[in-house]
Amino acid sequence: MMENRGALPSDYMAAERTFLAWIRTGLALMGFGFVVARFGLFLRELAQTTNMRKFETNGVSLLIGTALLLTGATVNIAATFSHVRLIARLNRGEAVLGPSGTAIAVALGLSALGLALAAYLVWVG
Repeated sequence: MMENRGALPSDYMAAERTFLAWIRTGLALMGFGFVVARFGLFLRELAQTTNMRKFETNGVSLLIGTALLLTGATVNIAATFSHVRLIARLNRGEAVLGPSGTAIAVALGLSALGLALAAYLVWVG
């Protein structure tokens, strides 16, 4: 078992770097969600300018894009709460080990959204 020791400055800096990485991830998800949400509009415009078959949007790209946008916002909120809890644990001198539940949830959720987006692209194409 690990002994209880005080947190080092490097522990706080590592926590800060991790927090900033989560914020970047959330912002990237929100930006990507906006792009995906507007993907249906792009396909409709492309079909009109190239005289392809008429493209009927069914709102799937808007739905998936909105889900990505909301996931990004949720990631930023969850990262903030997780960071505050982590700093409190470091201040108490507790050992901080184990996988991040937030990271696992985000990975599984993004995998599901990615599969849905891939299915949509196959269905549209």
